[in-house]
Amino acid sequence: MPLHIAELDHVVLRVGDVERSTRFYCDVLGCEEERRIAELGLYQLRAGRALIDLVDVASPLGRAGGDAAGAEARNMDHFCVRLDPFDEGEIRALLEEHGVEAGPTQQRYGAGGTGPSLYIRDPDENVVELKGPPDTDPFPGADPT
Repeated sequence: MPLHIAELDHVVLRVGDVERSTRFYCDVLGCEEERRIAELGLYQLRAGRALIDLVDVASPLGRAGGDAAGAEARNMDHFCVRLDPFDEGEIRALLEEHGVEAGPTQQRYGAGGTGPSLYIRDPDENVVELKGPPDTDPFPGADPT
């Protein structure tokens, strides 16, 4: 029997400066700090129904993963967070206020269908896709019940 994935539960990022990354994910993206296990170097941020876990690369947990990621040594391509609503002007104003450079807004396909998205980088050069709701029905002709 195959597994049934309901949704993304969490993503774990190894970061060089936990406080800087916490500010980025909370102040810029609107996450809320949920818990800290400082002795492990684990900081968990609520992102909707999912979590973004930050692991300090200098902590016991972080050292187990090897060298820190960066622009030329990433441990993933990107992860995507869904924004609803997706007001491009407000998003860009907030990013600019925090000194975050954003790429162009384009139509991209995701779990909910095709909709607007743009890419940014967090303080550790991890790529984050900010994605809006789909512009069209992602499952045309499907029974909605």
